This record gives sequence, C-alpha cells and structure tokens, in this order.
Amino acid sequence: MLNSTVVRVPKAGEMIAAHLRRQIVTGELREGDALMSESELMEQFGVSRPTLREAFRILESEQIIQIRRGARGGARVLLPDIDVAARYAGTLLQYRKTTLADVHEARVQLEAAAVAILARKRSAADLRRLDAMVAEGERVLDDPVAFGRLYDLEFHRLLMELAGNQTMIVLLDILYSIIAGQVEKFVHENRGDPGVESTASTAHRAHVKLVQLIRDKNPDKAVAFWRSHLTQVKEFMMKSPEESVLDVLQ
Repeated sequence: MLNSTVVRVPKAGEMIAAHLRRQIVTGELREGDALMSESELMEQFGVSRPTLREAFRILESEQIIQIRRGARGGARVLLPDIDVAARYAGTLLQYRKTTLADVHEARVQLEAAAVAILARKRSAADLRRLDAMVAEGERVLDDPVAFGRLYDLEFHRLLMELAGNQTMIVLLDILYSIIAGQVEKFVHENRGDPGVESTASTAHRAHVKLVQLIRDKNPDKAVAFWRSHLTQVKEFMMKSPEESVLDVLQ
C-alpha cells in the first residue's frame, strides 16, 4: 500500500530566511550588521524581489532583522530577543487556559533545580556576585517599587546564570517575562497596601538566607527553603490561583 503522506517542500522565501537566520544565530552576521542590498541578495540566491521580500518578512516577524525604508534603508541584524519568545509562549499558554499557578509552579521547579546545582558547585567568584546583588537589594529596600522592578527579578536571574545551564536560563527567562507583567499589575493594583509594602523586606531576608545556604554548600536545605519561599510568594500574589487564568493580552 502506498504511503499517502505529503512532504511539504519549503518555499524559496522560507529557504532564504533559514539561510540568513543560520548566519545570524551562528554569529556570522552580528547585531547591527547590514545585509547585502536587495539586488546583491537576489543575484546570490537567484530569486525575484518578491521572493526575497518574503524572506525578509519572515525574519522581520521573528524580530531578528529590522527593515529601514528610504535612501539609507535596508535590512539590519537584530539579536534574538527573549521577549519575542515569551510573547509566543505566553499566547500559547493563554490559549490553553493555563493558570497563573501553573506558570509559577514551573518557575518553582526550574529555580529549585538551579539552586541545587549552584549550592553544589558555587565558587568564590559566584559568592562575590551574590553578595554584591544582595547589597544592591538592601540599597533599594526603602522603595518597594524599585525593589521589585530593578532588583528582585535580577536576583532570580543571577541564580540561573550562576547555575550555568543555558537551556534552563532561556526557559526561566521566558517565564520571568510572563510573570513580570503579572507582578507589575499586582503592584499597581495594591499600591499603598502595607502588606505589599512589607514584601520587599521579606523577600530580601529570603535572599540573604538563601545565599548563606549556598555559601554553606547545603543543596538540600537550600532547595527546601527556596521552594517554600517561592510557594509563599505565589500564594500571596494570587487569592484564587486555581481560577486565575494567565492573561498576556491585557
């Protein structure tokens, strides 16, 4: 019996986009570099202007090139942006009716794994960076809004960076981008609430304790403590987490 599966052949524009995308992600083309002129690229790939512009539209929609119009226009390379991936991921999660609790639980699992790695392998240089970050948190402690916007998320990102797993870093950055919008909304809606104002001090004390557990190379206690802290943060921010559906389009 013949197999009726149809193999889709990529269009010429998609193939050109794939070629240019590979040059960008491998570093052959760097941020700010100008692509060759349309006429040069048409000659190189042996395609028409509409086909080349189809490739440009694909790459522009992915936000890895920017098209400038006019006499000094043309296509320039942009770095891949985590916010673009976060928007796609957030839209997909919202389509699936994903709850905020679900997103936060994924964050808990990934951060706990990162903390375990870091507590086992931390170096003196890692500790210096953590100490400097904690000191920065103390500096902005009197301003809960600045603490949340300028420091808190960076502390979490530093944990991931020092753990060193690139895949986990990307996945968590996507989650952070999604969660950041929810945190911003929560802070705005509860501005002036004494309970919210005190969360900065509570979070900072948790950061100090976690750094000490990492310094002590105690992964089990560090993971248990950090799971508990992140769970408390989730429960504080969501009154009915099982009913709070993620909304990235607000």
